Amino acid sequence: MSSIATGFRARRVDARERSKGQRRIAGGVVWIVVVAALLAGVVAVNVAVLQLNLSLDGVNRHRAQLKADIALQQAKLASAKRTAGITQGLVQADPATTVTVDLPH
Repeated sequence: MSSIATGFRARRVDARERSKGQRRIAGGVVWIVVVAALLAGVVAVNVAVLQLNLSLDGVNRHRAQLKADIALQQAKLASAKRTAGITQGLVQADPATTVTVDLPH
């Protein structure tokens, strides 16, 4: 073989090795970008879930407050019903049938 052909082959092999290295680096960069995109997606989902949990917590607090208000109103209503029942059952005592008892001190 001539020295020109040998030089050409050497350059060809060197170019192949260089392109393999560049492909390897490019492949690594692609993997880094893919993993970064996946991690960004996971973070975005976590943030969305946290926001939903916060809004749900607010709704639950409001619900508990409404239940407490209902319980308070029910207690007031029951008390009013008892008081109304007591006052409705009262009649004026007949002075002729009542006796006053004086107790010694």
